[in-house]
Amino acid sequence: MYKRYLAVASVAAATVLSVSLPASAAAPAQPLKLRGGLTLYLPIEWKVYRVGTDWIRVVTGKCGKPTQGFGAPDECDSFWVLGPKAIKHGNELFSPYTGAEPFYPATDVQLCPHNRKWGQAMGPAKVKGLRQVGPGHKAAYREWNFRCVSYTNGKVKSRYVQREWYLPKTKVLVVDQWNTPGLSVALKYADWK
Repeated sequence: MYKRYLAVASVAAATVLSVSLPASAAAPAQPLKLRGGLTLYLPIEWKVYRVGTDWIRVVTGKCGKPTQGFGAPDECDSFWVLGPKAIKHGNELFSPYTGAEPFYPATDVQLCPHNRKWGQAMGPAKVKGLRQVGPGHKAAYREWNFRCVSYTNGKVKSRYVQREWYLPKTKVLVVDQWNTPGLSVALKYADWK
């Protein structure tokens, strides 16, 4: 019965992914096992880097070699999967992340993830709610408005949305600054064992 469920779930996830992603990214999938029995099924083309304890970077597109730390100036199409140690210092001024403010583990202006020549400025949450992460689990979901600004005159150069899925009981936080196609689908069709 369990194998049959996995086969049906894999087909369903591949079908949904094929709608969201190019056909080449729809199959096969690679499992990313996380805390609390959570497993995400990601397109095989995505590269998973374990940057440190509780810091996983998933590169989904063009990129040089990822560097250490959140917001690193390497302009990688990517998202982060973070655990308790990252969450513990994930708010501005290195306070614990709670979801009341965006994940921003810094005390100063950080480099814009899309262009290292600019700084980033936080804005308000534009979406708040719950999102499905596998069967029977909901994450606190936020979309935060960010701006990339010139260091010399503060002029806005670009804007982006930082999406966050937070599972406080499991201590897993997913942070996406690239509006990664297929990520919300991968989370929705995650597995818990």
